[in-house]
Formats: sequence, C-alpha cells, structure tokens
Amino acid sequence: MNDTLDVAPADATLADRAAMRTESGEIRAEFIAAMTAAIAAEDEGFLRAEVAELHEADLGDLIAALAPDDRVRLVELTGTDFDFSALNEVDDAVREEILEELEPATVAEGVRELESDDAVELLESLDEEDKEEILERLPPSERDVLERSLDYPEGSAGRRMQTEFIAVPPAWTVGEAIDYMRETPDLPERFYEIYAVDEARHWQGAVSLDALLRARRPVPLAELIDEDRRRVTVTDDLAEVARLFGKYNLVAAPVVDADNRVVGVITIDDVVDVIEEEADEDFKALGGVSGDEELSDSVWTIAKGRFNWLLINLATAFLASSVLGLFEGQLQQMVALAVLAPIVASQGGNAATQTMTVAVRALATRELGPNNALRVVMREATVGLVNGLAFALVTGVAAVAWFKTPGLGIVIGLAMVSNLVAGALGGILIPMVLERVRADPAVASGTFVTTVTDVVGFFSFLGIATLWFGLK
Repeated sequence: MNDTLDVAPADATLADRAAMRTESGEIRAEFIAAMTAAIAAEDEGFLRAEVAELHEADLGDLIAALAPDDRVRLVELTGTDFDFSALNEVDDAVREEILEELEPATVAEGVRELESDDAVELLESLDEEDKEEILERLPPSERDVLERSLDYPEGSAGRRMQTEFIAVPPAWTVGEAIDYMRETPDLPERFYEIYAVDEARHWQGAVSLDALLRARRPVPLAELIDEDRRRVTVTDDLAEVARLFGKYNLVAAPVVDADNRVVGVITIDDVVDVIEEEADEDFKALGGVSGDEELSDSVWTIAKGRFNWLLINLATAFLASSVLGLFEGQLQQMVALAVLAPIVASQGGNAATQTMTVAVRALATRELGPNNALRVVMREATVGLVNGLAFALVTGVAAVAWFKTPGLGIVIGLAMVSNLVAGALGGILIPMVLERVRADPAVASGTFVTTVTDVVGFFSFLGIATLWFGLK
C-alpha cells in the first residue's frame, strides 16, 4: 500500500485521499504533517472538514500525536465541529493541559453537546474553580444534572451513569411506547431498553427493544416487563458494576437511587472503559507504578511518583543483604556459596511473582475468596513443591558440575525446594492478607513477596550449607 497521500481535488479531505492509519494501526506521518500545516496556516475550512470525518477515538489519537500548542489551536479553529468527547480519549495530563488553555465559554459550549456521562468525565478532571466557572455558563437544567452526578463518590455508578434514558408508564401499550419514541426529539443517542416507572419514577421493570419490536402494537407493556432485570445503585463501585456486566452478559443496566427511583443508565461502552482502567491500574501497581501515571507526564512527575516505592525496595534490599552479613565467615571460607546464593533467591522470586500475579487477579475478579482460599493455597504450595523438586535436580547437577563439590548439589537442591515452596505461599498469602486489611494487593504485594523469597532463599541456602559443611 502506498503510504504517501495521493493528489486529489482541493476540497477533498485527507480521509478521501488516504486512510488516516497505516495497516498496523498507526497514524500516518503524512496525515499528522498535513494537519499540522493546516493549523499553522489557520485553514479552518480544511480542519473542520477533517474533524467532521473522524470518530472521537481517532480524533483523540490525532490530538495526542500533535504538538502541545497545536492541540489547543485545533480545538479553537474547528469551533463547533470539534467533538469534545474526543478529550476523554486522551491522557489525563493532555486533557487538563488543553482545558486549561481554552476559554471557559468554549469548554461550556462543548460540554453542552455531550451526553451526561461524557460531560461528567470531562469535568471531573478539572480543579474546583475551573469546574464551577464552566458549570455557571450552562443552562440551569443542564447544570443541575451534571452537579448531581458530580456529587456522587468518585468511582461510583452515579458518577459514570448516563442520565438520558427512556422511562414510560407500565400501563402504556407497545404502540404508545413506540409512538412516544418516534415523536420525542431528545432521545439518547443509543439505547438498548426502556424502563417502566410509576409517577414518582420508581422502578417497575425493563423492556428490551427486541421484545418491544416483536410485539404487536395493542399489547400492554406490562406483559413484556422484566421485573427481575439486573440493576445497580448510584453508590455501587464501578469495578463491581463491571463484574455484574461480565457475569450476566449485560449491555445496559438501570441505575437507581436509595428510594429505588431510576436516575440513569450504565451502558457497555462505559463498562469497557472501567475494565480497561482497572486492568491498567493493576498492571502498573504490580510494577510499583502509580495508576495515575501517563506517558504524557513530565519527567519530574514520573520520577516523584516512582520514588517512594523504589525507596521501600531499597530498604527491603538492605534487609535481604543483612542475611548475607550473618554468614560472612562462611562466605569467606567457601566462595561458591556467594556465587550460588543469588540463584536460589532469584528463582524463588520468579516463582513467587507468578503465584502473586494469579492471586492478585483472582482477588480483583472475586474468583478467590473464603470459600476456596484453603484449596487454592494448598494447590499453589504443591505447585511450588513440584517445581522445587524439579529445579533442585537441575541446579544440583549444575552446581556439582561447576564446582566439583558433590555436597553443593544437595545443599542447593534443599534450598531450592524450601524457597520455591516459600515463594508460592508468600505469593498467595501476602495478597490475601493485604486484601483482608483493605490494602491494595496489587500495589504492595510485590515488595513484600520479593523480600520473603530473598530472605528465605539466602537463609535456607547458607544455613543448610553451614550445617552440611560444618562451617563457622
């Protein structure tokens, strides 16, 4: 495929002349260069045409690829054609940088065009002063809706829900419901079901669109209502909502308040975002990185965020090294011990990391709990024992071949079994204990587990060697 842009009429958009992305999914350098040149030339017509052609996700990727100054200019030059939902597709740091540079009136106008869940997601990244300034520029009815959503706890269903939904009386017929949807101009952009509510908007049940369209017009909605439809409350944690969607294969779920009144809806696109965010945070946490860290962050922000965990790791490294200090005399008498000790500790650490990764994920998805904890712990201990015996044989043979000392094979083999079992137990028990005391297992497990395997590895190997060889 030709990566260059073909010649086309002057009024043709880049999307007409060539795809925005390469076959591998990357944005073409030529596309970015053309957009950059148009921004520099303040070619509003060209930029508006381009922005109108792009999906919000593609527009978000384009924004991230542009130079910082060009990002703000793109928003300003494209005016009402710019889809502000694209700002929810970029890193927090990039979004905040753009919003801080834009006039409040411009942001307010963009927010008005968004659905409520997208608008809340955009506003919650701003500081209180900027947020209030933008909200004050909105019509009272729209401002009240957004303020109510922003009042819910961060990470709750109420904060992420979409307040646009279709609610009808259960006494209506199918025909009345269909006519209502045809005649109402401000329906949600997309929806999957309608909700039956009483005059006070109390939940009565849900009717899926496929059931509605299969029924004849005179059929009462009451015959189609699913009263047992899964629903969530405004205070439910988003991670729990995501698990509910996955368990029951939902594409949408109504959100009710403490009085069982329908106040919003959570849809599958929001849940996918939540799942990605949770997975991203857990993955970063396992490496001792803050879940808020983004590729666009400054050097100082990243260094400061990583410093604390590196400091803790340094402290635990000194603790592990102090074990070596206890055997200083033995190490001087037998140099082979100093050579082989890190192998035992490292292998135990690797085994523990494998167990810990599985345990942290199982805790996050609620697959590991009180009902199966003992069985899973015993299974992991057995896995550690089996692998320990296997690697005891491998490392024992290698140690004998290397140093020509038969006793070293037995010593390192026993230490390898001990440390792999300890690593397996530490890898699952430490995350479980942290979960029990309401600490995040993903954040803290790695440091503690590594410390356990280092200490046990050094102590078991050097302790067994001291007894076996009669060292002092």
